This record gives sequence, C-alpha cells and structure tokens, in this order.
Amino acid sequence: MQTTLTFRERLITTLIKTSGYSAIVFVLLILYFLLDSGLPALAEVPLGDLFSTRWYPIEDYFGILPLISGSIVVTIGALLVAFPLGIGTAIFIAEIAPRWVREILKPLVELLAGLPSVMLGFLGIITLSPLLREMLNLPTGLSALTASLLLGFISLPTIVSVAEDALDAVPKSYRDASLAIGATEWQTIWRVTVPAARTGIFTAVMLGVGRAIGETMTVMMVAGNAPVMLTGLGVFLSPVRTMTATIAAEMGEVAQDSTHYHVLFFVGIMLFLISLLVNVTASIVIFRQAKRSERILS
Repeated sequence: MQTTLTFRERLITTLIKTSGYSAIVFVLLILYFLLDSGLPALAEVPLGDLFSTRWYPIEDYFGILPLISGSIVVTIGALLVAFPLGIGTAIFIAEIAPRWVREILKPLVELLAGLPSVMLGFLGIITLSPLLREMLNLPTGLSALTASLLLGFISLPTIVSVAEDALDAVPKSYRDASLAIGATEWQTIWRVTVPAARTGIFTAVMLGVGRAIGETMTVMMVAGNAPVMLTGLGVFLSPVRTMTATIAAEMGEVAQDSTHYHVLFFVGIMLFLISLLVNVTASIVIFRQAKRSERILS
C-alpha cells in the first residue's frame, strides 16, 4: 500500500537528493575550471616540450615528466610503507586485540588522521631528514624516501580505519565455521576473514593511494623540490618534486594568463586524470569482485 510522504519527509528527501547532485555538479565545475585554464598550454607550448624532462619555467622549459615521475615514485613508496603496516594493524585491531585494547587503538588511529600535514612536514625536516642523512650517508635527507615515509604515515590511518571496518563486517559465522572444522585462528584470519573482506581492503588501499597523491605540504617540505627525472635503483634517495608541490609553490608567483600559469593548470589536469584513473580502476575491481561473489553464492 502506497503511503503519502509528509512535508518534512519530502523536504529531507529533497535535501538528500540535492546534496548528492551537488557533489556531481562541483566535480564538473572543477573540471571545467581546470580545462578552461589549462588547455591553452597546449597551444602555447609544443606537446613534445610539454612532455619533456626539464622543468625550468624561468627559461621557458615546461617539461612535466619530472613532476609526474616524482609523484608516482613518492606514491609508490608511501604505498609500500602504508600497505603492510595498515593491513597488519587492521587485522590486529579487528581479529586479535582484546576488546579493551581495540577501544583504545581505534580512536587513536582515527585521531592520527586529523594531524595537520604541515606539522608532520615540520617533524620530518627536524628529525627524520637528519636521521636518514646520517644513517644512509646522503648529501641531503630531503629526498623521495623521506617523503614516502611521511606520506605512508599520513595514509596509514585511512587504510587502517577502512580495512578494520571491512574485517569487522565479515559475519561471525564464517569464523565459527572455520574453527569448527579444525582450522587455527591464524588460518581462519588468513584464509577466511581476509579473503571475505578483500573488497573493503582494496577500497582502503585505493583511498590511501588517493590520500598520498593529493598531499601537498608534507612533500613540499621534505621531498627536496628538485624537478629532475628519476632513474636507476637510487630513485628513493634523490630529491624530487611532485605535481601538487609544484602547483602550491609556484602558483602564487606567476602572472595570470601567462604560459607558466596555464601550464600549472595543465599539471592540475594531469593530477585530476591520475586521481580519476585510480578511482575508476578501484570501482571496476570492486564491481568485478562483487559480481564474482554473487555468482559463487548463487
């Protein structure tokens, strides 16, 4: 039997729909603004020069490949740090730790997500950078390694929180059934609980990657800000500059509608596309896993 919504319910429904549509509108407006200010760079700088390996705007060198490579290297390094620590911590909180320990650790981990990135960058300059310089005998501690370690720490709370929620959502009957057939607690965690929560864990990792790609202040303070191409095995020991740090460092100094101004917005377009690619890839993988789970259950 169909019921008539009250005025209050219709108002709440309208507000919810408006909020959902507004998110789409804001993203489209951001994309329009980036395209409007960034696409002129393609007419002002030859495509070969734009995707070259030298970034020196004072002499009209606008090669963005060092910026892209710096962002990729730092993000990969952050993921190598945050993934094992984040998933391990989430498993410990959800499956191993006593309840009283869990009630302490979960809020503390979520509290870490609120730490300002400027403060972490300052700690990296004061403590982590000199430590790595002395330990590894480097000419400078401001490098991709320092930025990767700090970005991994920044991404850690997001990965832990989302992965722990995914593990906690696995039905208790799965664990009971595994233990009932003779599996150990560790076998239950590794072969039953974690595979059952893999969609949520993958989502946690993708959110952590997005957090690392979009970080600005920390990498600008500790990465060294050297826009050079990274090659060889020592890529993590060299200073780098990311796309976000370049935009933040140079946007306030350029003349509006200059070539440099348009190229910085083009860098923003590339950053937008990389973030979009990460999110689309995550959505496709999650959708396929959900379909596979439905086929198995049916």
